[in-house]
Amino acid sequence: MTDEGKALEVSARVITRRTALAGVSAAIATAAVPSSPAVALSDGPPPFGTVRHQFTILQPVRMVPSVSITRLDGSTVNFAAFRGKVVLVNFWATWCPACRTELPSLDRLQEAMGRKYLEVVAVSADRDGGATVTPFLRRLGIRHLNIGLDPRARMVRAGDDESATPFPLYGMPISYIVSPSGRIEGYMVGEADWSSEDARNLLNYYLDADQAPR
Repeated sequence: MTDEGKALEVSARVITRRTALAGVSAAIATAAVPSSPAVALSDGPPPFGTVRHQFTILQPVRMVPSVSITRLDGSTVNFAAFRGKVVLVNFWATWCPACRTELPSLDRLQEAMGRKYLEVVAVSADRDGGATVTPFLRRLGIRHLNIGLDPRARMVRAGDDESATPFPLYGMPISYIVSPSGRIEGYMVGEADWSSEDARNLLNYYLDADQAPR
């Protein structure tokens, strides 16, 4: 195990959106696959990836439709409620070993950042819904993520019919970045180290770039 218990120091005075994310310490512990070296692009988002996968930019960019997320308590929230924040939408399942490693890292990221500029929404694809998910999360000590349930695969669908869902399921886990204005910018397949400097640079990019016309 790495230093998972190490405390994070986040500045109490947030000057800009960029300093909010930049303040997340790279010391957030995770057992994720380490990011591979990459060189930033001047005309687009900085690269982010693992030894197996790279963050994939969607072209053309799609807008999130009016989609509701079912929560653990049975209530629902519309995705529009997250406007104004960068949203990291993570799809996972209890039977996925990589998901079990990635979820605690995402939980620590959300705890460190709060919900002013970043919202991590972790949507379970387990068919049994809350009956399976709730005890699983309790065992992992997950306390800060916005947990969603999608047992009928309404938000994701394996296959080539991308028009049927805003978030095609190309692998498990898979994470999508949605900009503050609701654009689905791209995705990362597989377990990734979202606490790394490359990841924080990517999130910073979408916080800043969303303020300028494209």
